[in-house]
Amino acid sequence: MKKIFLIVLDGLGDRPNIELQGRTALQAAYKPNLNRLVKEGQAGIMHPVSPGSRTGSDTSHLSLLGYDPAKYYTGRGPFEAMGLGMTVLGGDIAFRANFGAVDANGVVTDRRAGRITSGTDKLADVLSFSVDGIDFFVKAGVEHRAALVMRGKGLSDRITDSDPHEPGLKVREVKPLDEKGKFTADVLNKYLSMARKKLTDHPVNTERIREGKEPANELLIRGAGQAPTLTPFSELFGMKAACISGIPMITGICRLVGMDSIAVKGATGRLDSDFRAKFEAAYKTLNDYDFLIMNVKATDIAGHDGNPIAKRDAIQRIDTAMKDIDKILQDTVVCITGDHSTPCAMKDHSGDPLPILFSTGGIRKDRAKLFDEISCTEGTYNINSGDVMKILLQLSDRAEKYGA
Repeated sequence: MKKIFLIVLDGLGDRPNIELQGRTALQAAYKPNLNRLVKEGQAGIMHPVSPGSRTGSDTSHLSLLGYDPAKYYTGRGPFEAMGLGMTVLGGDIAFRANFGAVDANGVVTDRRAGRITSGTDKLADVLSFSVDGIDFFVKAGVEHRAALVMRGKGLSDRITDSDPHEPGLKVREVKPLDEKGKFTADVLNKYLSMARKKLTDHPVNTERIREGKEPANELLIRGAGQAPTLTPFSELFGMKAACISGIPMITGICRLVGMDSIAVKGATGRLDSDFRAKFEAAYKTLNDYDFLIMNVKATDIAGHDGNPIAKRDAIQRIDTAMKDIDKILQDTVVCITGDHSTPCAMKDHSGDPLPILFSTGGIRKDRAKLFDEISCTEGTYNINSGDVMKILLQLSDRAEKYGA
């Protein structure tokens, strides 16, 4: 049996860009290693979850790992919190959060507080307190990101977000989606009002304003959910598994299914991430594990920024970083794809399908020659993300026979 290395280039898919002469970032990138893996393996097109679905990274990663999001997904918040190392207990409600900037009228001027990169841990420290018998815990993540956990009796995730999801709009009042969510919405609005005052008066923000920077004076929350109970990956597939990711939410999903998380120095989850260090860590990790999933966030960040040049350049750097991947191919099935498309023209996720490749020693080759959204249509596969684990098990000689 072979080992499995699943590489997820976050937000990989794109649409034609004027800046790239009508090409996608993948089509424009110089990527000899990715193209060679396609030429020597199998390729195709993959629909995240189902054709036309505009999926999030959470639902698509669950699906890629063999867990049906329609059955298990309760909201991104619990995964984000667990990925940051927070404890999420049964009955807890968890949220994704941003440190954002708002003006005196409560209008969001920047959902990312000027791409804040320092001081958020100090801001988070003052946001863990209790309101009406409910305990609130906040932990800072990468850049502007954070997570919030509520703990106490009578809580529900049937509530709306406070994050308006775009600048120029007022911070939303949290509202219940049904009667069960009324208490949670009420206490959460009280908490956010108190948190806003603590952030406004905090020395970190006083200094940022003095320096002409956006203050991180609002905790914008979204994605409320309770942690689901998932069958451990090792039990489901009989493999010892690990993950490498600079993004807390992805790490949280992997930890939830019982995977070990491998920390890599320089893996920032940003465009400046050390891709070479991640690949070198991956090769070493595969010595001790049967299955490894690695998320690379940079392509998604460039897509959300609407920067096709940065997305192309990130792909080229990733391709260079994987130049030694041949050394594991004989005994490892390598699969490379994305979790969803993030076209630069949209600056958000789309329902477009993604290219996918499979490569390993002794694999039956197909007609695809290049790794991009169009060329891979000449390959073997037209699949949904829920099919990926089945194919990986088959190619690694781990699949059980169906029938006599």
